[in-house]
Amino acid sequence: MAELTETEARPTRAYVIHPDLASRTQRREPEHALAEAVALAHALPGIEIVGDEVARLRKPDAGRLFGKGKLAEIGERLTEGEVDLVLVDGPVSPVQQRNLEKDWGVKLLDRTGLILEIFADRARTREGVLQVELAALSYQRTRLVRAWTHLERQRGGLGFVGGPGETQIEADRRAIDEQMTRLRRQLERVVKTRTLHRAARAKVPYPIVALVGYTNAGKSTLFNRLTGAEVLAKDMLFATLDPTMRAIRLPGAKGAAGGGQGRKIILSDTVGFISDLPTELVAAFRATLEEVLEADLILHVRDISHPETEEQAADVAEILESLGVDEDVALIEVWNKIDALSADTRAALRRTDARTEGIQAVSALSGEGLDDLIAAIDAHLSEALDEPKTSATVTLPFSDGRRRAWLHEAGVVEREESGENGVTLHLLWTDRQKAGFAALNAPDEDEEA
Repeated sequence: MAELTETEARPTRAYVIHPDLASRTQRREPEHALAEAVALAHALPGIEIVGDEVARLRKPDAGRLFGKGKLAEIGERLTEGEVDLVLVDGPVSPVQQRNLEKDWGVKLLDRTGLILEIFADRARTREGVLQVELAALSYQRTRLVRAWTHLERQRGGLGFVGGPGETQIEADRRAIDEQMTRLRRQLERVVKTRTLHRAARAKVPYPIVALVGYTNAGKSTLFNRLTGAEVLAKDMLFATLDPTMRAIRLPGAKGAAGGGQGRKIILSDTVGFISDLPTELVAAFRATLEEVLEADLILHVRDISHPETEEQAADVAEILESLGVDEDVALIEVWNKIDALSADTRAALRRTDARTEGIQAVSALSGEGLDDLIAAIDAHLSEALDEPKTSATVTLPFSDGRRRAWLHEAGVVEREESGENGVTLHLLWTDRQKAGFAALNAPDEDEEA
């Protein structure tokens, strides 16, 4: 891909193919799957889509995926369109990839390779970059046969002394394995740092609300609307890859913990989910979804205007289950993008969410329905946390302004009195808030972490 985009004066001309097997068991319609594949292709920079099609197959050919007739038919279209790159929306074996590239005279990426390219282009944080590199090496390791199939094994025996092709492949595999080991060590250090950051956040007595959903469902737009942040939000698949967290006070939500100013929460934006996510990336990006496992409330953001919104929701549910998300965690379905619907449909959805618990119909773009969503978040947190409060009295020296400010910020101070030895504060707080205050007394090195 780098060679294609850097050396050509014009954009890389790409053709997208979705193989549709007659025996398929997928829940998706092939036309919608093709549209998603085209959207994925548009997410790559320097790509010009010159054509796309659904290629119906009775059964995949082991050597070339497509039969002779379909192979020639597609080849003619590629030649006419002066195509540089073919994107196959599905798995393609190394042998199939080698043969197709040779027959058609083009570069070829399967679905896994395409998503890896997008992730490599979008990752920004140190952890995200390392995870992409690890996933790419894992994928590349299975494809070494492509580069060395012209070298044949020239000796017999038990395999200890092989031909030059075998030797080169093994040498490359060793080099990749060594690099993967180095990346895993670096990732371990990054994960330890994230663990320290989470421990630091544990000192803050605020609940975590995590946004999850299918890619391009509007999570980042909603995140920006609620937080005032400027996270990249575009009508593009995988616009957000790296997790982003913000501490915010919900506007207009009169939570008791906020002292009448609105409940304070930590809002987390996460990478979008997608069907048939490459197995290399499922493992590599599990760490970026750790915030979801710790969430007190999950907002499942759905693009309700999408023709396959139900299928996308099912994919998200499967991934959440595979991550081990506790079924007891409160969840609100946020039916987003109602601005893309007709006025009658929008009104019907608003009536539905008004009478259906756990559903909120909104437009993150226009702001419609957000007041009701904020109220629902506050109500769910109050119910989910259900934390009893106890009274306490704490006396702090006048010089301890940090902890005094923390107590006021948490909204737990009922009144305070000044005395000879300092300030006495009369508190009403939860066990979570008490633990957060106690954590402020931790050793300096822990607080710095």
